[in-house]
Amino acid sequence: MHRMTILYGRPDDPAEFDRYYREVHIPIARGMRGLSRWTLTWTDTQNGGFAGPVHLVVDLWAESKEAMDAVLASEAGRAASADVPNFATGGVTFLEGTEEEVPTA
Repeated sequence: MHRMTILYGRPDDPAEFDRYYREVHIPIARGMRGLSRWTLTWTDTQNGGFAGPVHLVVDLWAESKEAMDAVLASEAGRAASADVPNFATGGVTFLEGTEEEVPTA
Protein backbone atom coordinates (compact mmCIF):
# COMPACT_ATOMS: atom_id res chain seq x y z
CA MET A 1 0.00 0.00 0.00
CA HIS A 2 1.33 3.44 -0.89
CA ARG A 3 0.74 6.27 1.56
CA MET A 4 0.98 10.04 1.47
CA THR A 5 1.01 11.88 4.79
CA ILE A 6 0.33 15.61 4.76
CA LEU A 7 1.27 17.61 7.85
CA TYR A 8 -0.40 21.00 8.17
CA GLY A 9 1.41 23.31 10.58
CA ARG A 10 -0.38 25.33 13.25
CA PRO A 11 -2.31 27.99 11.24
CA ASP A 12 -2.60 31.68 12.06
CA ASP A 13 -6.34 31.22 12.72
CA PRO A 14 -7.15 27.59 13.62
CA ALA A 15 -10.93 28.11 13.55
CA GLU A 16 -10.79 29.59 10.05
CA PHE A 17 -8.45 26.81 8.89
CA ASP A 18 -10.88 24.18 10.20
CA ARG A 19 -13.86 25.88 8.56
CA TYR A 20 -12.11 26.28 5.21
CA TYR A 21 -10.73 22.74 5.24
CA ARG A 22 -14.12 21.18 5.95
CA GLU A 23 -16.33 23.46 3.84
CA VAL A 24 -14.08 24.20 0.85
CA HIS A 25 -11.06 21.90 0.61
CA ILE A 26 -12.72 18.57 1.37
CA PRO A 27 -15.39 19.07 -1.33
CA ILE A 28 -12.62 19.84 -3.86
CA ALA A 29 -10.46 16.88 -2.81
CA ARG A 30 -13.42 14.51 -2.58
CA GLY A 31 -13.40 14.41 -6.39
CA MET A 32 -10.11 12.48 -6.36
CA ARG A 33 -10.74 8.92 -7.54
CA GLY A 34 -8.46 5.96 -6.88
CA LEU A 35 -7.77 6.40 -3.17
CA SER A 36 -8.35 3.33 -1.04
CA ARG A 37 -8.45 5.29 2.23
CA TRP A 38 -8.37 8.90 3.48
CA THR A 39 -8.11 9.88 7.15
CA LEU A 40 -7.83 13.11 9.14
CA THR A 41 -6.23 13.44 12.56
CA TRP A 42 -6.82 16.81 14.25
CA THR A 43 -4.03 17.44 16.79
CA ASP A 44 -5.66 20.15 18.89
CA THR A 45 -3.50 19.64 21.96
CA GLN A 46 -0.68 17.39 23.04
CA ASN A 47 0.21 16.10 26.50
CA GLY A 48 -0.29 18.77 29.14
CA GLY A 49 -2.49 20.88 26.87
CA PHE A 50 0.43 22.12 24.75
CA ALA A 51 -0.55 22.90 21.16
CA GLY A 52 2.18 21.28 19.06
CA PRO A 53 3.51 22.46 15.70
CA VAL A 54 1.17 20.23 13.64
CA HIS A 55 -2.54 21.09 13.49
CA LEU A 56 -3.79 18.41 11.08
CA VAL A 57 -2.39 15.12 9.78
CA VAL A 58 -3.95 13.83 6.57
CA ASP A 59 -3.23 10.30 5.34
CA LEU A 60 -4.07 9.19 1.81
CA TRP A 61 -3.64 5.57 0.69
CA ALA A 62 -3.56 4.08 -2.79
CA GLU A 63 -2.75 0.58 -4.01
CA SER A 64 0.61 1.63 -5.51
CA LYS A 65 2.84 4.64 -6.18
CA GLU A 66 1.56 4.66 -9.74
CA ALA A 67 -2.03 4.76 -8.49
CA MET A 68 -1.18 7.65 -6.13
CA ASP A 69 0.56 9.51 -8.95
CA ALA A 70 -2.58 9.10 -11.09
CA VAL A 71 -4.80 10.41 -8.27
CA LEU A 72 -2.60 13.48 -7.81
CA ALA A 73 -2.33 14.11 -11.57
CA SER A 74 -6.11 14.00 -12.03
CA GLU A 75 -8.11 17.21 -12.42
CA ALA A 76 -9.38 16.94 -8.83
CA GLY A 77 -5.88 16.14 -7.53
CA ARG A 78 -4.43 19.20 -9.25
CA ALA A 79 -7.30 21.37 -7.96
CA ALA A 80 -6.78 20.12 -4.40
CA SER A 81 -3.04 20.82 -4.60
CA ALA A 82 -3.66 24.29 -6.02
CA ASP A 83 -6.07 25.04 -3.14
CA VAL A 84 -3.54 24.35 -0.35
CA PRO A 85 -1.96 27.86 -0.33
CA ASN A 86 -5.44 29.32 0.25
CA PHE A 87 -5.58 27.99 3.82
CA ALA A 88 -2.24 26.47 4.91
CA THR A 89 -0.90 29.57 6.69
CA GLY A 90 1.14 27.41 9.07
CA GLY A 91 2.98 25.63 6.27
CA VAL A 92 2.57 22.14 4.90
CA THR A 93 4.85 19.09 4.59
CA PHE A 94 4.19 16.18 2.22
CA LEU A 95 5.65 12.74 3.00
CA GLU A 96 5.19 9.79 0.67
CA GLY A 97 6.26 6.17 0.68
CA THR A 98 5.33 2.52 0.64
CA GLU A 99 3.82 1.37 3.90
CA GLU A 100 5.37 -1.62 5.66
CA GLU A 101 3.46 -3.38 8.41
CA VAL A 102 5.31 -4.71 11.45
CA PRO A 103 3.62 -7.74 13.06
CA THR A 104 2.66 -7.25 16.68
CA ALA A 105 3.31 -9.78 19.40
